[in-house]
Amino acid sequence: MGDVRDLRIVVIGAGMGGLGTALAFAKKGFKHIDVFETASNLGFVGAGIQMPPNVVRVLDRLGCWDEIYAEATNVKGTSIRQGSTDIELSHVEMPDIEEKYGFPHCTGHRSSLAGGLYNGCKKESAIKFHFSTALVRVDSFAPKPTITVKPRDGDEYSVEADIVLASDGIKSVTRTQMLAELGMESEEEDTGQAAYRIMLNRAEMAHDPEMLALLDSDTVVRWVGERRHIIAYPVSNKQVYNLSSAQPDDNFAAATNATYTTKASKSAMLDVYGDFCPLVHRMLNLVPDGEVCEWKLRVHKPLATWVHGAVALLGDACHPTLPHLSQGAAMAIEDGAVLAEVVSKIPADKMHDPETVGKALKVYELLRKPHCSALVDMAAHSGRTLHLGAGKAKEERDREFRQNGKTGSVPDKWASPDVQKMIYANDCVQEAIDNYERLFATL
Repeated sequence: MGDVRDLRIVVIGAGMGGLGTALAFAKKGFKHIDVFETASNLGFVGAGIQMPPNVVRVLDRLGCWDEIYAEATNVKGTSIRQGSTDIELSHVEMPDIEEKYGFPHCTGHRSSLAGGLYNGCKKESAIKFHFSTALVRVDSFAPKPTITVKPRDGDEYSVEADIVLASDGIKSVTRTQMLAELGMESEEEDTGQAAYRIMLNRAEMAHDPEMLALLDSDTVVRWVGERRHIIAYPVSNKQVYNLSSAQPDDNFAAATNATYTTKASKSAMLDVYGDFCPLVHRMLNLVPDGEVCEWKLRVHKPLATWVHGAVALLGDACHPTLPHLSQGAAMAIEDGAVLAEVVSKIPADKMHDPETVGKALKVYELLRKPHCSALVDMAAHSGRTLHLGAGKAKEERDREFRQNGKTGSVPDKWASPDVQKMIYANDCVQEAIDNYERLFATL
């Protein structure tokens, strides 16, 4: 009899979701995992990332958390401030996150998270990376999916798999082809928002006591204003201060490249936050001229399906989100862990049965789609609340902020105890274990 772990798994994309997926399958004992990535290496742009307890739980199971945690900041609170005055609207203490949920809430450098996952993958002989190799098309979705890939300096060639898992991002080629095959259109949409991402190092901030206090804290700070905000926190052993913004997509160049980024004007950035407080201005002024980058924030209309045949979408390919809940990368890594769990449950005598494989992948969708959709909607709602202008709605928001989470709810849903409980207590792998048989039987 065969062994389900002999199935040939192909992963498209080596972002957070792709790396997490490959490592999750290797940890479940799968022996043939190929990862195809267009880029020549894992050159993640310099940006911070939040690692909440729900994803730390997965990273710990994958055996790579200790390396990542060594450089991370363990967050103990959040300060939400009026952007124009630096006056604190709310301070929500989070001293017992690890005690409540078993794992801490941390911030870190994006390259640290990716590096930890990649180093974990490199220890697994089952995983083979194919960098500088782009997906050209999906030639068949079932019974054995076949894809065509092209190395940057070589000819196209065909790859046959038993299962293809597409973590190829907001501009997913796999998603576009899957929907076309099903008679649907791929519908990306602008959010009307863009983001600056800034990294300041300790040496640049050393002259300013207020800046150093931010860098040496265990606090996530959010400065809010009408239609825009900045969120900031220390990373890299508190040697780097990360700032990420969200503002109207007014200054973005008309033509964008494949990653929706453009070189931006420093003066335009300063104008966007012109009425913010002097502390924010001093930090923004540290960004060198010519090094300002702006990201267009895009999402995708909800998909009718994430699965077709033996091909499944994950991460931004199927549920891209605004960053206001800090769950984008976490959801993608969780997706991979759940996929590995459900595929490992395929009986050996059914491992080459297209119907069984397809149903197992649909169980993944049933487990993840309601949860991820709720988080995507909540992130969008939280952004609208943070960006309120003058009026009764803002007055009510600020009144709720002043309760500092004592009512169990905070308008900034990232910091809200009720939302944290819903998200952080969710063990996606255990949920898959507990519900697989029941959900499979419904298909």
